[in-house]
Amino acid sequence: MKIVVLVKYVPEPTATWSYADDLTLDRAGVDGRLSELDEYAVEQALQLTEKGLDAEIVYLTMGPPRAVEGVRKALSMGGTSGVHVLDDALHGSDAMATSLVLARALEHLGYDLVLTGMASTDAEMSVVPAMVAARLAIPQVTFAAALAVDATSVSVRRDSDTGSQDVVASLPALVSVTDQTGEARYPSFKGIMAGKKKPVQTLSLADLGIDPSTVGIGAAKSVTSSAAPRPPRQAGTVVVDEGDGAARIAEFLAAARFI
Repeated sequence: MKIVVLVKYVPEPTATWSYADDLTLDRAGVDGRLSELDEYAVEQALQLTEKGLDAEIVYLTMGPPRAVEGVRKALSMGGTSGVHVLDDALHGSDAMATSLVLARALEHLGYDLVLTGMASTDAEMSVVPAMVAARLAIPQVTFAAALAVDATSVSVRRDSDTGSQDVVASLPALVSVTDQTGEARYPSFKGIMAGKKKPVQTLSLADLGIDPSTVGIGAAKSVTSSAAPRPPRQAGTVVVDEGDGAARIAEFLAAARFI
């Protein structure tokens, strides 16, 4: 069986993000990491093999040159190999273009099960998994809290505020997992060294048969019209209680239309 895990290299959440002249996120100007939510998908793939599933685990990403660092982080946790779709024409691609590239890459590689995180930690749109599944015309099961796989199907438990739901889908299928599946493992020193030596294949748009004009900022369905730094926090209003504190607070809240 072949499991392909979609991973994304995202800006460090605690860093200061900035925008380039074309109003795209300046990914080269900020430190990055493997998206934390994708680590849960990596962990679930590894657990499936540790429970006895005979499977090859491949990590797939697209993005600028540094995106390979996310693949290497996943490989340091475990897995077989990685694939990096790298092409200058991808700059500024939106979710629609991203799903096209990933779907074509999956068709190129072959797969039985595709695992993803429930969202990326930069855009947080949570739409690419559904788009990829739709392009591949395969079943998609979202927000899995637990999963099991046999030769022909994947079984998933989905948890909600009102209960749990068991879902079974035939393979091939795509499953997005939540951060409730259990903590992802930390790479060991041995794993880090091994991850550096595992093969990572680089593919271009030409390798996937994709017209460059269908991806990138020029083909994006959404456009950023402006961007500005977050304004500094303003000092709050201090109300000194001189017997009328409650009334003054109520007046302040009413003036701000909070009540």
